[in-house]
Amino acid sequence: QVHLVESGGGSVQSGRSLTLSCELSGFTFEQYCLAWFRQIPGREREGVTRIDSEGMAKYSDAVKGRFTISTDLAKSTFHLEMKRLKPEDTAIYYCAADVATRNGVGPLICPRANEYKYWGQGTQVTVSS
Repeated sequence: QVHLVESGGGSVQSGRSLTLSCELSGFTFEQYCLAWFRQIPGREREGVTRIDSEGMAKYSDAVKGRFTISTDLAKSTFHLEMKRLKPEDTAIYYCAADVATRNGVGPLICPRANEYKYWGQGTQVTVSS
């Protein structure tokens, strides 16, 4: 059974940094996608970043250049390093994981935003101005 557990949320002032972690258990796929999403109450969940098992990472325009996703496979953990935080980054952050697919010899394909099969419980990040 797959479990994802986030940690590292909290409250910080604008401009500061925070790192979230997501610990995976029971996830043994060779080709995979690991992702971070966030949700503001009353709004749809939005993709923040994702990385595949070949190391290809993508970021939303809102966080590009400020957030970094990384993996620590030895610890079955992946991280979201968030720098220069802004009040608009305030949200519940969720980690997610799923199998990646591939068409022929092309790049790995990750699921669409809400099609990820495995999710963490969410962790609150609050950025004050």
